[in-house]
Amino acid sequence: MSAEGDPRDLVKLTHDKLSVDTVSDSVTCPSCGAISIFIGTTRNSFEGMKVVQLEYEAYIPMAESELRKIYTDIRARWPTVRHICVHHRLGVVPVTEASVIIGISSPHRRDSLEAVQYCIDTLKGTVPIWKKEVYEADESRWKENKECQWT
Repeated sequence: MSAEGDPRDLVKLTHDKLSVDTVSDSVTCPSCGAISIFIGTTRNSFEGMKVVQLEYEAYIPMAESELRKIYTDIRARWPTVRHICVHHRLGVVPVTEASVIIGISSPHRRDSLEAVQYCIDTLKGTVPIWKKEVYEADESRWKENKECQWT
């Protein structure tokens, strides 16, 4: 659990398995009665095809920069938000494991819940992280997020 301190904007892009506890602990503070968490996981199917894993690639410097822009937008829209943390996995992510975990704290639930939804929707639309689905039949397909703004 963190001390009050200044608001924190944390970003981690990693090939390591993600931890909900780590994200939650990083946004915990005494003045906040709400921590909202979003966990995006690898599901085992898409449009009738069996998915065995996802593979993520990112342009890390730009991804970090775009995430910080999202944080700036969040703080402008929801000024009571205290801490923001996004951990996104790169490389292979097996079925049921987390690809992304977002944690946001605020004094009351509405701001953190709305900010988390905005964060994941905007991340998928603007952050240069690419996803490839790998299927059981040794096939794969790079996926385009419906929110993506550059397609």
